[in-house]
Amino acid sequence: MLSNLRKFVVSHKKIPILHINNMCCSKMRASLQRLKSHVPLGRNYSSLPGLIGNDIKSLHSVINPPIAKIRNIGIMAHIDAGKTTTTERILYYSGYTRSLGDVDDGDTVTDFMAQERERGITIQSAAVTFDWKGYRVNLIDTPGHVDFTLEVERCLRVLDGAVAVFDASAGVEAQTLTVWRQADKHKIPRICFLNKMDKTGASFKYAVESIREKLKAKPLLLQLPLGEGKAFKGVVDVVNKEKLLWNPNSDDGKDFVRNPLLEMSDPELLKETTEARNALIEQLQTAIRRVTLAQTAVPVLCGSALKNKGVQPLLDAVTVYLPSPEERNYEFLPWYKGDLCALAFKVLHDKQRGPLVFMRIYSGMIKPQLAIYNINGNCTERISRLLLPFADQHIEIPSLTAGNIALTVGLKHTATGDTIASSKSSALAAARRAETEGGKKHRRNNEAERLLLAGVEIPEPVFFCTIEPPSVAKQPDLDYALKCLQREDPSLKVKLDADSGQTVLCGMGELHIEIIHDRIKREYGLETYLGPLQVAYRETILNAVRATDTLDRTLGDKRHLVTVELEVKPVETASVMPVIEYAGSVSEDLPTASQEAIENGIHSACLQGPLLGSPVQDVAVAVHSLVIHPGTSTTMISACVSRCIQKALKKADKQVLEPLMKLEVTVTRDYLSLVLADLAQRRGTIQEIQTRQENKIITGFVPLAEIMGYSTVLRTLTSGSATFALELSNYEAMNPQDQTVLLGRRSGLTQVL
Repeated sequence: MLSNLRKFVVSHKKIPILHINNMCCSKMRASLQRLKSHVPLGRNYSSLPGLIGNDIKSLHSVINPPIAKIRNIGIMAHIDAGKTTTTERILYYSGYTRSLGDVDDGDTVTDFMAQERERGITIQSAAVTFDWKGYRVNLIDTPGHVDFTLEVERCLRVLDGAVAVFDASAGVEAQTLTVWRQADKHKIPRICFLNKMDKTGASFKYAVESIREKLKAKPLLLQLPLGEGKAFKGVVDVVNKEKLLWNPNSDDGKDFVRNPLLEMSDPELLKETTEARNALIEQLQTAIRRVTLAQTAVPVLCGSALKNKGVQPLLDAVTVYLPSPEERNYEFLPWYKGDLCALAFKVLHDKQRGPLVFMRIYSGMIKPQLAIYNINGNCTERISRLLLPFADQHIEIPSLTAGNIALTVGLKHTATGDTIASSKSSALAAARRAETEGGKKHRRNNEAERLLLAGVEIPEPVFFCTIEPPSVAKQPDLDYALKCLQREDPSLKVKLDADSGQTVLCGMGELHIEIIHDRIKREYGLETYLGPLQVAYRETILNAVRATDTLDRTLGDKRHLVTVELEVKPVETASVMPVIEYAGSVSEDLPTASQEAIENGIHSACLQGPLLGSPVQDVAVAVHSLVIHPGTSTTMISACVSRCIQKALKKADKQVLEPLMKLEVTVTRDYLSLVLADLAQRRGTIQEIQTRQENKIITGFVPLAEIMGYSTVLRTLTSGSATFALELSNYEAMNPQDQTVLLGRRSGLTQVL
């Protein structure tokens, strides 16, 4: 996310970092005045958290507010629904910025990477801390593009609530469904914000209905719009029966009034509001907040972030309806008895400071110079500095308590998804409590496993290409850059091609790899060369095959002898990793080291299939017999098993599996037939065609290989009027003809059968 952090960089200029460890209030005010004098006119930032205007609060309340007053929330949506613009307005109205940032102008706070500002999209999630009416809000603006779904996943893991932003003219879109499912997975309470009510074609009723039908959620209408499209001028507060009207002459949307609805002046509006209010009361016998936290319903608000309408009530709703950290039920918290428990959910690299780790603190406290224990890595590290994140600016602080999100400096081994405790003894004590207090429910293999917080699921890459440095001398520099980028982005995989010796990049999509390539150039000064983008196919087998192999090798005066007989067979349920079974005669008295060697050999053999050298999936391996000569090394056992697996795979009937993408195209009626004809040529399968306002929504499935470069083609076909969204559906068997063509192309044959 924050690929090249700078010390308080504002409009690419440096100002001194502000230490508030031992500052008294008067010194803080003086420092803030000096800070303000350094801020260039192009982009103005306000004061520290809790310091709005001249209101100087105690240091403790600034750094560590009461946990009941903390809100950890995310903003999530389909691409172009207005997430970043909404965030910008939130920052402005909360007092953190003094001018309104604009995505089109490339001057937003949270989209600070060069690639984000050029493309006008969010690529990495940005963390922002601010205060609103006595509440501390840690907010994360997340990407909407499918290539960066992992960014959403790892942030939702540590949040307590979320704001789902919708384009009021489109309602629920493809990526909306994806992020909604992710929020369901982590049981995140949500608020819905129907944005772009001023847009031509905006329909409050349609958007609400799409939430009900497509997301299977129960919408609670806390607001109604005053007009739609160009006529949109404000909202009706259904709960308080008030009109919120924004001054049309106000440039920044700060000037609005609340007027009670009166029967004399607004009889129809009052009637509609009363009906909505009655429906609200009928639906809910208990408080709105309670059903929101229970995730049985979602409050719905509306507005237009771009036109500066409806954002302040949204902020109020965040503090009123979304939970504080103490209202979230984390079963592991009692095990730690108030001791440190934290989850590292994002790692990024800064050239000056080294690795920076974002942490959600669940219990205990973090301080600079604190030694912490990494349960996943079984190692102890020391935090050198502690920062409060403000997009690409950071404030150094003396401590941070439970419920907060911290940015730590100095952890060189911690990775995304690692669980952090204060010490190894603390972790072991927590493990013992977990066993005694919830032993029946939480039986796991070992003490460490019981304590590991659910990390982030990293999706498998679907694209890959070779990458080469400008010269052999620059290869170490490229390796270092890729190592840093991998720590930041776990969905980026880097491997070495055993045959050619080339470095291979594996990513989530065309845009993902394009961004990585661009970052290597901008941030590490390397002009690298990318090979052609290729699809990440997989392989499987269609029948069961047995094979036997013997490895007999003498190294020095030591003989290594292994004989193995095994069977490889297809399995019906999808499984990326091979299912391993042992015959009774083999499993008896099998040493742990030998079993690990067998499984290492099986896994390594399944990394490269016989057809394309792609990973093999949906297979089971049964080890029927194993004879190991005394003194044989585990390396030789692995080698023999691996060779036997490869022999069996070559004998079996083989099948290529290709990634199938779920596609949603939004197109006007005029171009519908052209788009459908083009999809038919791409081996596409149309699932349904729906009507949304004046547009047609095509939903279907298309092989990934056929959709590369589709954005350019679609733009040409529809004169730039259509949009589309993609996400990986599953891996599907290719038909024999297409498989023959693919294998022929890969082997250099030119004929097309």
